[in-house]
Amino acid sequence: MGEAVYGIHAVEALLARDPASIVRLQVQRGREDRRVAALLAAAETAGVAIHRVPRAALDRLVQGRHQGVVAELAGDPAAGDNSLAREVDLWAHLEGLDHPPLLLVLDGVTDPHNLGACLRSADAAGVDAVILPKDKSASVTPVVRKVACGAAETVPLHAATNLARVLKGLKERGIWLYGAAGEAEHSLYTQDLTGPAALVLGSEGAGLRRLTREHCDVLVHLPMAGAVSSLNVSVATGVCLFEAVRQRPRAQR
Repeated sequence: MGEAVYGIHAVEALLARDPASIVRLQVQRGREDRRVAALLAAAETAGVAIHRVPRAALDRLVQGRHQGVVAELAGDPAAGDNSLAREVDLWAHLEGLDHPPLLLVLDGVTDPHNLGACLRSADAAGVDAVILPKDKSASVTPVVRKVACGAAETVPLHAATNLARVLKGLKERGIWLYGAAGEAEHSLYTQDLTGPAALVLGSEGAGLRRLTREHCDVLVHLPMAGAVSSLNVSVATGVCLFEAVRQRPRAQR
């Protein structure tokens, strides 16, 4: 089997955005609730083949809470993730925007649950693109898609072969880079995030890499009042993004 997308939200988003990528939709026998009925109707409209199977068959297909629906995609999962656009596509995407861009750069988030949660926050905040390094990062796996609840299908994702080069290109296009670092002098809440901005967050353990730090215009921290010294990267991503949302005019969202 090729790659699988599972879970109600993720499959709903895939049917809405790219139904042609689905080889077949496998649905648990006996599930007749309203949400599954809507999925089946969308699949039938798109001409997607539907197979009713026992729950045990779905349990064997994927590891995780599939909610009774699994979409099988064409292609070989070993070939890599084709949903990530190239760097050249990023520049074309940014040129087509009619508002100051809000971007999210994730420098080496390797946990698929964290990546999925970051994508979900990015979608909710109206982020124009998420940029990931091609290597040393979690790829968009079925687990990521499930945790993202459809955001992996809606948020533009761009793979950076050389993240430092991409950051330099963003700066050349007038986009300010705000890197999150616990030891930074400046608070996130003192920054003006209303203009072209990219929020840059690092890996779960090491944070931002040296070259990434050096390319950031400003390093910022989140004020911490308790005993813990840092937040989970997906939580920090949500906090940073929604501070930008709070500041930006509604017309930009």
